[in-house]
Amino acid sequence: MSTALKIYHRLPSAARSAVASLRGYYLGWWRYDSRTERLVEEALERDRWNADQWRAWQEERLSLLLERAAESVPFYRRMWDERRRKGDKASWSYLENWPLLEKESLRSEPEAFVADDRSTSRMFHDHTSGTTGTSLDLWLSAETVKEWYALFEARARRWYGLSRNDRWAIFGGQLVTPVTRKKPPYWVWNKGLNQLYMSSYHLSPDSASEYVDALGKYGITYLLGYPSAIEALARESIRQGIATPELKVAIANAEPLFEHQREIISEAFKCPVRETYGMAEIAAAASECARGTMHQWLEAGIIETLDGDEPNTGEFICTGLMNIDMPLIRYRVGDSGTFSEKECGCGRGLPVIECIEGRTDDLLYTKEGRRVGRMDPVFKGGIRMKEAQIIQESLSKIAVRYVAAEDFRSEDKEQLASRIRERLGSVEIDFQEVEQIPRTNRGKFRAVVSNLSEKERTAVGHSNGRAGRETGN
Repeated sequence: MSTALKIYHRLPSAARSAVASLRGYYLGWWRYDSRTERLVEEALERDRWNADQWRAWQEERLSLLLERAAESVPFYRRMWDERRRKGDKASWSYLENWPLLEKESLRSEPEAFVADDRSTSRMFHDHTSGTTGTSLDLWLSAETVKEWYALFEARARRWYGLSRNDRWAIFGGQLVTPVTRKKPPYWVWNKGLNQLYMSSYHLSPDSASEYVDALGKYGITYLLGYPSAIEALARESIRQGIATPELKVAIANAEPLFEHQREIISEAFKCPVRETYGMAEIAAAASECARGTMHQWLEAGIIETLDGDEPNTGEFICTGLMNIDMPLIRYRVGDSGTFSEKECGCGRGLPVIECIEGRTDDLLYTKEGRRVGRMDPVFKGGIRMKEAQIIQESLSKIAVRYVAAEDFRSEDKEQLASRIRERLGSVEIDFQEVEQIPRTNRGKFRAVVSNLSEKERTAVGHSNGRAGRETGN
């Protein structure tokens, strides 16, 4: 824990909110200005573009980005110089001629990805913890930050009848109050962003009513954050009969949203639940429209699908189009999913993502080599568990950590085991009852974890969560 965070945690509650508000005003200065509304309206107009318009826009943007990366970004310039010395005459103007970019390359020398004519001291510094907690450093120009948040305003607020002026609450991984705190408030009010930042670390059956009371006290219009945290509050509100404020929408981010979570949240807060997809690297993004269809944000980046079992499915390889000053080209983000050719009845021309399976490290594998994602259906239909985590220890062994509900019965384990075997075949299942499922260092809940070794994946024709054939240039 940093010294600044230790000092912050010693402050009284009102002072912590004052600090959060100052930070909010600072972020608002980076994110919004007099151009924001125009950028939002332009994004909403692009929603109705057809495929040809989008193709022309992306091709022009990609051409600019590839040339700038090859000539002005140290990491890529070195790469192309080395290829030229070896006699490689491939053109950098074609995306398929670029190799895949691994996170380790970005992690080991992040400043080498910043263009020569940009100074990191004048850029916005962001970072992502990653699933394992290993940080990635990122830099964005002021222009990119404002363009990105205008796009977020359009697609993650205006689509749902919201604006940044609405009061909202977020459940995230920031330690806004000391973990050791035993009484409310477990939140801070960030006046600069009209945001009630609620700690996801203090949610419990005993604190649920206090969280709900805070939503009403601060006049919260909508929720955004980890679906696991929002669901935990929703579940306890229903179980305890706590009257919740009626919200406009609950927006899930940072974790996969499962259907049973959507149902519980919607029931508790009497509102629709919408899923979003994105990352700090801004290499790709998507959100659900009012019809519940997930649409890709084409301004954010190009998504290639690699080595899937079916067309338009597989690991996501992303080329970000917004941050041309720190370009990430053919970047392996670690997620996978499926695109659909269908058109949505909402009338938007943005591509439809049928499903996002989650991280390739969190897919399960059968002995026959099949990849199995989105295991949430196994928990439907009366499984009396508050939460559960499926861990693949080997191709033949599964561990299930679970938190039992008050009316839990032994037959719940039998039913769950049967459903898991329907999907994975004959496997040993070890049930482990716990008080709480462990979270990552940022408070994220991982519903599925794969601990398969490289040897086991290779043995079934897979490597690093993808089919074994060679990829690259």
